[in-house]
Amino acid sequence: MKNILYTLFALFFLASCAKSDGGESVDVRELNQEFISAWNARDSDKVISMMAEDVQFLQGEVIYRGKSEVSDKWVRETMGTIADLKTYPVSSGTDTQIAYEAGTFSVDVLPVSPGEPRGLGEGNFMLLWKKASDGNWKLSYAQLEGHPVVARN
Repeated sequence: MKNILYTLFALFFLASCAKSDGGESVDVRELNQEFISAWNARDSDKVISMMAEDVQFLQGEVIYRGKSEVSDKWVRETMGTIADLKTYPVSSGTDTQIAYEAGTFSVDVLPVSPGEPRGLGEGNFMLLWKKASDGNWKLSYAQLEGHPVVARN
């Protein structure tokens, strides 16, 4: 939880120091919904195309850096193990170059073997987007802090 608070503070600081280029800010909720819809549709190519080359993923002690590592170790390894990802935003902010949304998430954790129960995963999330030099918004940072998975009947 401390990490998320420090990260949010840093984001607010950076956003307040950012120079405006006269452009318009983005609808971060729309970006996140497009990302989540692609994830739930198991469209790994779409999810990966939405990431910046220097994307970072953090979850607990795990840190992945760069599009290749994040694609392999988070997207491809995780996508088939969960279903029905939902987010519940609590905080968000945007300007012309950076946007973030943070809150809680829930996800169905699929059984590894037949006969095992499904699980419910819940926790906190933060997704940070940056405007790329080509004008497209790319996921730059993703942080998930999950609670222990609870078995569902």
